[in-house]
Amino acid sequence: MEQTGADSNRRVAGKPRVIVTRHLLPSIEARMEELFDVRLNPADIAMSRDELATAMRECDVLVPTVTDRIDAELLAEAGEQLGLIANFGAGTDHIDLAAAAARKIMVTNTPGVFTDDTADLTMALIIGVPRRLREGTALIRRERWTGWAPSAMLGRKLGGKVLGIVGMGRIGQAVASRARAFGFEIRYHNRHRLPEAVETMFGARFEEDLDRLLAESDIVTLHCPATPQTRGMIDARRIALMKRGAALINTARADLVDYEAMIEALESGHLGGAGLDVFPDEPKVDARLVALPNVIAQPHIGSATVEGREASGEKVIANIRFWADGHRPPDQVLEALVQP
Repeated sequence: MEQTGADSNRRVAGKPRVIVTRHLLPSIEARMEELFDVRLNPADIAMSRDELATAMRECDVLVPTVTDRIDAELLAEAGEQLGLIANFGAGTDHIDLAAAAARKIMVTNTPGVFTDDTADLTMALIIGVPRRLREGTALIRRERWTGWAPSAMLGRKLGGKVLGIVGMGRIGQAVASRARAFGFEIRYHNRHRLPEAVETMFGARFEEDLDRLLAESDIVTLHCPATPQTRGMIDARRIALMKRGAALINTARADLVDYEAMIEALESGHLGGAGLDVFPDEPKVDARLVALPNVIAQPHIGSATVEGREASGEKVIANIRFWADGHRPPDQVLEALVQP
């Protein structure tokens, strides 16, 4: 369902009133100040629910991020003048798209700009977990390294191992491209099978049955959105299907994984390790995960590059300008495209 309507494509007289929920790069904020009647957040403190509600009653355009959960209840309180939610970031599972469409509020995002950045971090975790990079770094920092030895700090080689990719969109494909160079045997699970030419390019084999993919993979990496159908998809039952000693990588959404079941599997040794960039209650991280030597935990930095954040801000600006001029923004989110 397209998010359309009379208010969605209206021309704004004068500068649109824009409220940005988080601090963006200085170059992006400076450009916004030139183009819009903008209220920024230099303190970079996430808005409370009441503050978001107030902002949505006051602005023509809201620029939220993944830290802002905009549900149907909030959208019902929005002012009639709110016509665009110009999300900073590609993911939109924190926005109720159906409720926005019902209010004739257009939603845009910034797709593609973080693909390589997230794939790079994912690959670092795919390498780092089996090669025990966290444990090696800890030995050096604690001055406990006793020198090279034939049987010390043994990890697992990458070449020939099966990498299972769950979600073969932009980021999944970028990971496959990188992983192929390391000699992985690549298998993937996706809503739809990719064209044969694309599979050949990545050396990837489609696996329709997610359970079978998990059972056959040495490392599983997640790259799908959080939807009602995917939330909790990696649960205790499916973790039990994974090979003993397998690793789980999650740079997508914490909602995809039952973290309690994952922690139990890590503590028991069923899972050999995990590489994580997302957590259920950010910025809190379960102390048990921090204590586990076979877990590499990162503070949600998959998209954290200067280049990516600048490109995302530029897309936000372009989307607002198109909308304010009465044209369809280039990155309008179509609700149908994000349904599982």
